Amino acid sequence: MTSSSDRSPAVDVLSTRTYEIRTYGCQMNVHDSERLAGLLEDAGYVRAPQGSDGDADVVVFNTCAVRENADNKLYGNLGHLAPKKASRPGMQIAVGGCLAQKDRDTIVKRAPWVDVVFGTHNIGKLPVLLERARVQEEAQVEIAESLEAFPSTLPTRRESAYAAWVSISVGCNNTCTFCIVPALRGKEKDRRPGDILAEIEALVAEGVSEITLLGQNVNAYGSDIGDREAFSKLLRACGTIDGLERVRFTSPHPRDFTDDVIAAMAETPNVMPQLHMPLQSGSDPILKAMRRSYRQERFLGIIEKVRAAIPHAAISTDIIVGFPGETEEDFQQTLHVVREARFAQAFTFQYSKRPGTPAAEMDGQIPKQVVQERYERLVALQEEISWEENKKQVGRTLELMVAEGEGRKDDTTHRLSGRAPDNRLVHFTKPDQEVRPGDVVTVEITYAAPHHLLAEGPVLDVRRTRAGDAWEKRTAEKAAKPAGVLLGLPKVGVPEPLPAVGGCAVD
Repeated sequence: MTSSSDRSPAVDVLSTRTYEIRTYGCQMNVHDSERLAGLLEDAGYVRAPQGSDGDADVVVFNTCAVRENADNKLYGNLGHLAPKKASRPGMQIAVGGCLAQKDRDTIVKRAPWVDVVFGTHNIGKLPVLLERARVQEEAQVEIAESLEAFPSTLPTRRESAYAAWVSISVGCNNTCTFCIVPALRGKEKDRRPGDILAEIEALVAEGVSEITLLGQNVNAYGSDIGDREAFSKLLRACGTIDGLERVRFTSPHPRDFTDDVIAAMAETPNVMPQLHMPLQSGSDPILKAMRRSYRQERFLGIIEKVRAAIPHAAISTDIIVGFPGETEEDFQQTLHVVREARFAQAFTFQYSKRPGTPAAEMDGQIPKQVVQERYERLVALQEEISWEENKKQVGRTLELMVAEGEGRKDDTTHRLSGRAPDNRLVHFTKPDQEVRPGDVVTVEITYAAPHHLLAEGPVLDVRRTRAGDAWEKRTAEKAAKPAGVLLGLPKVGVPEPLPAVGGCAVD
């Protein structure tokens, strides 16, 4: 047992201090925020109540740098907090994430009331930097140039009792001309397979039944450890973990999507029939200008192979409209791929300049009105296809993992919501018996809309699960000791579309 003399001084000083984390950007940032929350609570901080809106003792911004106006958003939010900090002695503000990695000392020059700036490679230093800033009464800026420790070694405050992220790599070796993330996250670094599987097994022992493997270029896993089939082997190994019901991953790169991965998906029962495959553009010249190392034929060939091996797979994508130099003919090629691939869902983005990327300096920047008009045509086509594909689900009997907070109208419609194996969102009639998030229900689909399905008949079966038990236990603990809510956290399954141009694999 640890004696009082062995404890960090920060624990005693900060035992009643509250924190709030504001998260922007990709899934990697969301997962990093779970680490930041774990680090702060391990150091004695307590999460601020929901809706505190900057009234916490420590406010942490976990930033994104993928959009042209990311810095404006950050400094606007920092400016909003300046008078609060001036009137609240002892309050601290910290800025981390990709924008912090990029801007470094600029942040404290533009917002001198910021106490701590830390980068993407040293998130584990946050509690120490906060304490140092408090004692020395001056801002602490510490940006590491390379990863100090794999984030999964850090304490974590996971938001879901039944679904969890598991990082398998950090960084990216690609050089896409529109993406600044590799410059801020560094070269790809892979975790050892044994460490990944040990984390998954520990999560399952706690009641987690669904995991999402996470990486900036998730299926390039193995390049750092010298095994080109490491990702497919990892998927198959996940299939041997008793109690792990659902495995997802995000996001792969077409360049690295090999036949052994398709086979592993098809042959491993708990790997879900769902794939997010970023297209970005259907035009070969634009793909070349983007430095995307595949072409239209290669992309459609992957889709064809996946559909042949997994007929009911739901495939989603990212598409950028208006990349510099894009002609109407280039755009028509994108529409052609959308028609051929028949995506269940597409996250469509209008190109915006990212300072520090080659694309931002390219000739042929497209006028805003042209980009907007093309974007609207693409969205209309994809809406039509999404609806048609969803209508094919009517009459099917599906097992849903009951979700928490996915159906915004559930209270008024007396429904619950869940995710199908292919990650489609389904709203279903609330049964008479108790159903908890993490439990599994069987329903028949009766109606399709472009972005969700309905099961309006009675629930055919309810299966109580260990994941539901874990959710119930956590809920009881929260009721006994109320806690706030960390902003910007993931939901079950693949995270929601992001308010940024799709760039790296986690955009």
